[in-house]
Amino acid sequence: MLPVEKTPSCPEFDTGLTIGRRDFIRVAAASAAVASLTPLQMARAARAEKQAEAEAMVSELFKSLTADQKKKVTRAWDHRPTATDKVPDRLATGNAAVSPVATPKPADRLMIGTEYTKKQVELLDKIFRSIANGEKGYKELSRDKRFDNSGDFESISAIVYGEAVEGKKFSLVFTGHHLTVRCDGNSEEATAFGGPLYYGHTPPGYATTNVFYGQTKAATELFGALTEKDKKVAVITDEKKRWKDEHGSVPVPKKGQKVPGLCFADMTKDQKGLTEGLMKELVSPYRKEDGDEVFELIKATGGMEKVSMAFYTEGKVSEKEPWTYWRLEGPGFVWSFRALPHIHTFVHVNSKLA
Repeated sequence: MLPVEKTPSCPEFDTGLTIGRRDFIRVAAASAAVASLTPLQMARAARAEKQAEAEAMVSELFKSLTADQKKKVTRAWDHRPTATDKVPDRLATGNAAVSPVATPKPADRLMIGTEYTKKQVELLDKIFRSIANGEKGYKELSRDKRFDNSGDFESISAIVYGEAVEGKKFSLVFTGHHLTVRCDGNSEEATAFGGPLYYGHTPPGYATTNVFYGQTKAATELFGALTEKDKKVAVITDEKKRWKDEHGSVPVPKKGQKVPGLCFADMTKDQKGLTEGLMKELVSPYRKEDGDEVFELIKATGGMEKVSMAFYTEGKVSEKEPWTYWRLEGPGFVWSFRALPHIHTFVHVNSKLA
């Protein structure tokens, strides 16, 4: 995947058995097996069944591709453009429709409108909508149906990594301006959203016209609840800590790694409530099943007690716009949100800790 921009750029619970997504559906169908599942496993089974609706559409799309289409819009599961690439393409984030060349012209990009038939475009639209949380979620993910500078849905790309057939791993990755989202049927184990997310919107993050303004508002309310003592820990004024886009990969803190900011465990009850409210706002654009998985994975790596919130004041800030970007971080978890000059956000949530 070759993005346009390459800027250096809470309690314990019983995890029980590890059961794959497809296995969950089979297990849930057998009453004897269902009786042996823990409540957590039952919840995961229900989520897997819901996610299977989108997966079925991806399989339908994959079966409809011609040989010529597959040469252009499919890749091997572990495809990497070069041997030095740190992560497979399916886990990279992009900022424009995918192109097979390093310095693409607009005509080189593999856009939905030029690579798929009308029926396939309609199916892709249904898949994209299926990973959004209703109309509000679709409005946010599509940036009011304009897909930011992409202009429309047909100007972004949809690439299939792997094979969307029974028993094989796959990941359908949508990529456009300020957009990377996936539908992978939980092929990427112990990872929310199938891999790192990237989203943004052109208006400044503090502008009410930004579709993600609710996230800015929730973070600003948390900032306003900090005492002066808290701010000495939570606010990072070091000019060396400058924003960096993370298109190559979105690294997450390792187990036991100390991260900047105010730890959730040290927050007041009100501050914890605001942090939890922010988390709910962050996952709200995506289907509920994916949001639930985020919280499950956080629990699996120690819970919110291990997560910290840091606000960064790079550049010009004011009383009305008190931070440039913030990062929520914990073991296997990072949600990094820049509001100025406009929104760029990088997300990665998994429980595969080093």
